[in-house]
Amino acid sequence: MNLRKLAVAITAFLVILPAPVVPARAGLPVAVGDTAVPSLAPMLKKATPAVVNIAARGRVRVLNNPLLADPFFRRFFNLPGPQRERRTQSVGSGVIVDAEKGYILTNNHVIANADEIVITLRDRRQFEATLVGTDPETDIAVLQIPADGLTALPMGDSDKLEVGDFVVAIGNPFGIGQTVTSGIVSALRRSGLGIEGFEDFIQTDASINPGNSGGALVTLGGALIGINTAIIGPNGGNVGIGFAIPINMVRQVMDQLVTYGEVNRGRLGVQIQDLTPQLADALDLEKTDGALITHIAPSSPADEAGLRAGDVVVKVDNRPVRNATQLRNALGLLRAGEPVRITVIRDGRERTLRAVLAKAEQMTVQAKGLARRLAGATFETLGPDSPLYGQVEGVRVVAVERGSPAWRIGLRKNDVIIAVNREPVSDLDAFKAAVAASRGALLLNIQRGAAQVFIVIR
Repeated sequence: MNLRKLAVAITAFLVILPAPVVPARAGLPVAVGDTAVPSLAPMLKKATPAVVNIAARGRVRVLNNPLLADPFFRRFFNLPGPQRERRTQSVGSGVIVDAEKGYILTNNHVIANADEIVITLRDRRQFEATLVGTDPETDIAVLQIPADGLTALPMGDSDKLEVGDFVVAIGNPFGIGQTVTSGIVSALRRSGLGIEGFEDFIQTDASINPGNSGGALVTLGGALIGINTAIIGPNGGNVGIGFAIPINMVRQVMDQLVTYGEVNRGRLGVQIQDLTPQLADALDLEKTDGALITHIAPSSPADEAGLRAGDVVVKVDNRPVRNATQLRNALGLLRAGEPVRITVIRDGRERTLRAVLAKAEQMTVQAKGLARRLAGATFETLGPDSPLYGQVEGVRVVAVERGSPAWRIGLRKNDVIIAVNREPVSDLDAFKAAVAASRGALLLNIQRGAAQVFIVIR
């Protein structure tokens, strides 16, 4: 090849090759063919500024080991002196629901025992929060910060959720910073888990890990429909079973906390159970939705309203009741003194009665002055803060000192004593009378969760 032909060939090569070596622009396509690619980004740009990080610091008392009080033991093993308090620190999430007033929703367990609560916003601003109120039974707390330019999430309607709806969880897992995960609603109205006093959880497979507590569960439209609160999984990690408190329940609790600073639950005065197919058949009912009233406390709001044993409650304030747990939740979110409309089926006919909830008794008694055999325990009449309220009547064990006579015989916190020496005890007065009348052994019939046990005290 002569030089002229070589020059022509090189020129042609240079003209043809430049196009492939031009750098390509990175990024996802906005469409594949004529179909647009879906993205949650536009919704999340509006929603994520409303989700905050929470750092709570506090102190808790710790039980002293008697050995640590022995100076020889401490010196021999080179141990520090007995500690009476220890510092605690927790990291969680929260959701701004009122931008003007600075109200933030979170879980009670995120800020429990805290004496300092620091809120970090999406834009990295930090504020010390004021605790407006908290309700351990639903695990809800309301905080407030003095900040301008906040973004709030609009509340949706959790009653309209259906299994299979897509949801997004926003929070601060493991304290690494704000994170978004997506999934579906796996189940609704989960209860009986023993996580909280009042349970009506939304179950989701959207990843919820430690630190997500108090964060937002939102719809694809950006509406807040739950507060992430718990998971079930080995070693505390996510395995696709997460739980959120429905926003309709949260809203009722928040209204009381903001207005009164506490939740003052009312009492109807009924014992209830689920309506089984067998019971429905015996009562000539076509459906098994509802809660069957098994007992009416004398002179209670239920008694004065005209409710009867055998009535099947199907609605509370015109909202359907499907089982005993749902009835307990509906009543447990109402304040003492509030009127409530109870719709029941009686003799095959539906009728609505009006009741005014009474204030629940919270009187307690120390067992030290009651019986030496029960020393170390504190008792109270079973109230609406117990998961067994409305199912049994009795006396709840409020607390038991470890190592005390009551502890050694097997009494534990939240046990409900329903009978003494085979005689039912419906309240604290009946319990005290039964214990005082006993001259020999005490036989306690105890409801512990879903089981009943007997304890003999000699």
